[in-house]
Amino acid sequence: MSLGLLGKKLGMTRIFDKEAGSSIPVTVINVAGNTLLQTKTLEKDGYSAVQVGFDDQKEFRVNKPDLARFKKAGSTPKRRVQEFRFENGAEVPTEHPGLALFEAGQYVDVIGNTIGRGFQGAVKRHGFHGQPQAHGHMMHRRTGAIGPGSTPGRVWKNQPMPGHMGTTKSTTQNLKVIAVREDDGVILVSGSVPGAKGAYLTISPANKK
Repeated sequence: MSLGLLGKKLGMTRIFDKEAGSSIPVTVINVAGNTLLQTKTLEKDGYSAVQVGFDDQKEFRVNKPDLARFKKAGSTPKRRVQEFRFENGAEVPTEHPGLALFEAGQYVDVIGNTIGRGFQGAVKRHGFHGQPQAHGHMMHRRTGAIGPGSTPGRVWKNQPMPGHMGTTKSTTQNLKVIAVREDDGVILVSGSVPGAKGAYLTISPANKK
């Protein structure tokens, strides 16, 4: 993994391409305030990495050990802290470049948690077809049989069942950076990204482009 940005999803909009004469749907991500908190080295910690903090919060919401760590780094307390690992022997940065890390036209991967859907049935959660919709049928969207009655006489592990849907880690790959607006502290990427408005995201260089 290489160094990336932490951000917060602000929402979606569109921008117009004058040359192509078309509109491009984009997601606006606030990435202002990325701060490098700690550098880990192979000699001292056994691996190379940096810890990045994002989104200020009040001191009384942070426990004393974390508060001391933030003050040692010369930073305000952060809501989100994430570690970016580097290959052994790779050059580790001493400060975070911020928005200068990406430029328009570059491809990135965006990682976040999907929108929570609460408790859902098997039809919505797993795409079951459901039961017949005729008037005489007594159930329409239920799971139906979930296991054999004799051998092995139990429900198989990982059997699709009703349950909590959403709030799972998801990565959207190969999104194009449409614009980088340093004055506003935002980055615009094409298409949609995981999560609702206000969700935390991780933006890193595309792994497969």
